[in-house]
Amino acid sequence: MKRADVLLISIVLVAALAFLVPKWFSGNEDKDGAGKNRVANVMVDGKLFRTVKLTEEEQTVDIRTERGYNILKVHDYGIEMYDADCPDKICLGFGFITLPKQTIVCLPHRVLVEIASVSGEDDVDAYVQ
Repeated sequence: MKRADVLLISIVLVAALAFLVPKWFSGNEDKDGAGKNRVANVMVDGKLFRTVKLTEEEQTVDIRTERGYNILKVHDYGIEMYDADCPDKICLGFGFITLPKQTIVCLPHRVLVEIASVSGEDDVDAYVQ
């Protein structure tokens, strides 16, 4: 390796650290802690069925309608669709969600689960000037 190679590698490392270090020390990752103060709004047929506080402890939410049933599982400050009797079971593929504005949808049963902040504020992704 020549001196120019070492200099180029050093510049790339310093530039990478310049972007990573402020993120580590900003303390801005999650002001409320690991997803605390978040709720999941469960809508059935366009109407609010239930608001569930996202906690670390495991709990289940049963949704039973004339169209069928869905079972939601809350744990580790997030929520997931655990079971459903819909024919395609696409709603089970949404996985475990933890961030505001993430959703789980079961179209055959007309169930929508969306995560929101308790305070009602939207989390800002970015500012553009």
